[in-house]
Amino acid sequence: MPPEPATSAASGPLAALRALPPDSPVRAFAIVIAVCLVCSILVSSAAVVLAPIQHENALRIRQRQILQAAGVLDPSRAVEEQFSQVTPRMVDLETGEFVEGRDPVDYDIAAVSRDPSVSRAVPEDLDVAKIRRSPEAMPVYLVERDGTVETVVLPVHGYGLWSTMYGYLALQGDGRTVKGLTFYQHGETPGLGGEIDNPSWQAKWVGKEALAADGGVLLQVVKGEPRGDGTEHQVDGLAGATLTARGVENLVRYWLGQQGFGPFLARLRAEDGGSTDES
Repeated sequence: MPPEPATSAASGPLAALRALPPDSPVRAFAIVIAVCLVCSILVSSAAVVLAPIQHENALRIRQRQILQAAGVLDPSRAVEEQFSQVTPRMVDLETGEFVEGRDPVDYDIAAVSRDPSVSRAVPEDLDVAKIRRSPEAMPVYLVERDGTVETVVLPVHGYGLWSTMYGYLALQGDGRTVKGLTFYQHGETPGLGGEIDNPSWQAKWVGKEALAADGGVLLQVVKGEPRGDGTEHQVDGLAGATLTARGVENLVRYWLGQQGFGPFLARLRAEDGGSTDES
């Protein structure tokens, strides 16, 4: 009677690996490869499982910063609940008109800027914020009462010393006076440029006159406490972080100008209080 064939477990690669001496380089290499393979599977699985949670957390951080910039954040209440008082809209930057399309709540500015079908190159001589490309449409966030805009929050971004800084600039319903400035993402130096996150520095922007009556951008970041003429539109810079502070000034000036939200803010000012009934 012929002998039965050996099982795959007894004659396969695993059996051959076990048959090798414990100090065999081949055995050690195979074990390392197997461990790496298992770890990569675990990491990939964790990334897939955690991605929705990370996305949701990032969204809540942005919403919190919007509420904080608008001056309506209540730390004792859930961010999602409070955000219901905000009306997100999309704005065509060229015309300043409201448009439909992408979701203004979950809007990835960086990703849209990289897509040539929905973004545009910024001329070098106008690119004071050093962003290179700008979305054709951007979200705005309105806090309204009885159909009148009390606060408009604008997403702003631009390059500092080490990184692109992403944040929100809030203006009062007149479209001219700063109500708040916050940042939710950057890579500036902790203790120096990272002080753009310091509430004390952000508070210095509140009440500053951002735009002239004709829409010209007035805001400036200056070295030392503002004094003399023009203090109503000057903000003290960051000690030891001149380039970061200059980057903040440049990104604010860009996004309040004609390449940014200038046409929208002109429309807002022209509507006697900013009624948003039109679309």
